[in-house]
Amino acid sequence: MKIAVIGGGSSYTPELMEGIINHKDSLPVTEVVLIDIPEGQEKVSINTAFAKRMAEKAGLPISVRYTLDRREGLKDASFVIAQIRVGGLDAREKDERIPLKYDVIGQETTGPGGFFKALRTIPVMLSICRDMEEVCKDAWLINFTNPSGIITEAILKNTKVKCIGLCNVSINMRYDAAERLSVSPDELDCRFIGLNHLSVMNHAYYQGKDRILDAVSVENTESVVKNIQKDAEMDAVAKELGCLLSPYMQYFYTEKEALQHEKMEAIGLTGTRAAQVKEVEKNLFECYKDINLREKPAALAKRGGARYSMAAICLIDSIYNDTNDVQVVDVFNNGIIPQLPDDVVIEVNCRIGRNGAAPLASDVPASVLGLIGQVKAYEEYTIEAAITGDRNKALIALLNNPLIHDVRDAKGILNELLEAHRAYLPAFFQ
Repeated sequence: MKIAVIGGGSSYTPELMEGIINHKDSLPVTEVVLIDIPEGQEKVSINTAFAKRMAEKAGLPISVRYTLDRREGLKDASFVIAQIRVGGLDAREKDERIPLKYDVIGQETTGPGGFFKALRTIPVMLSICRDMEEVCKDAWLINFTNPSGIITEAILKNTKVKCIGLCNVSINMRYDAAERLSVSPDELDCRFIGLNHLSVMNHAYYQGKDRILDAVSVENTESVVKNIQKDAEMDAVAKELGCLLSPYMQYFYTEKEALQHEKMEAIGLTGTRAAQVKEVEKNLFECYKDINLREKPAALAKRGGARYSMAAICLIDSIYNDTNDVQVVDVFNNGIIPQLPDDVVIEVNCRIGRNGAAPLASDVPASVLGLIGQVKAYEEYTIEAAITGDRNKALIALLNNPLIHDVRDAKGILNELLEAHRAYLPAFFQ
């Protein structure tokens, strides 16, 4: 089996390699190809050498190499994992910092930052998919590229590629629920519904009994993900709504505090999250260079991608081995949330097998349905804007984002960030 990784120079790659090693008995991986662009050559070469050492230590006869030739790297792949960041962390810095001038949270997946990340990313991902249609047409694309739900929907609507979107948040939320209930995560049957980074755990079955109301009654001061500092009010919000919430939902429910926190970070010593990640990555790649390092360093947990490999490789394992187990992924709605169109992507429990992911029936808490509907409207306009380069659709998208409250702010952010990312958004300047 050949696995191709688009964005092989990502600091998450060792986590992915660890997952491949841990599944050596069920996945006959013979080749891993790390694919990147010339700007990422130094990092992808470091990752390749490190991945080889990891495989060697595990005693696995896996060929690990990198290439800057995307089509060659994709050729005959069985699975393709996408983990790209168009424009790199410099672009993320602009995404996060410029909206703050308008008293708006930038945030790289939920706010205007996520909007512009999607605008830059969708054309590139569609180009990758066109290559896949020609050189590995039977491959599965596992999309981890954020904003994952938006990117996955753009791919499913506009290409023939078999694509499933994925995120590590639901796994982390299951561990959080288990900690609240003082049980093992493996003993919990958790049900999720919503959108990527806007999903809720509406049921948590333990020994046949739904314990979700017990879970929301227990406070947990630790954030589910490392890249978000949890607002203490969010446990109270979860209790009121009757479900555990994606940590990203605090940007909507505690917006004022989140905005103030991001402003303080931006002007303080730590800088924006992008600036923090730059420092973390600098240290990580220094670690990865160490020829004596042969396993994933603990410092990678600071990157915010905890249990990333668990999500990605478990999904690949289940497709390859037709296990028909249940995982939380991003797929077409197909009637699961009746208030949304069938051909929009939602995040939900799915049964996974050789034919992909089949969504399971679920109930949507009325307490979050309005927010889900508004954000989905924003996502649909975002995809249209990215594909057409239509500034009007881009503005409508931002006006549908719950974090933007004034048309003047929307126009200002749109114009400034379009200009800031002009090199990556040619469709908007024709």
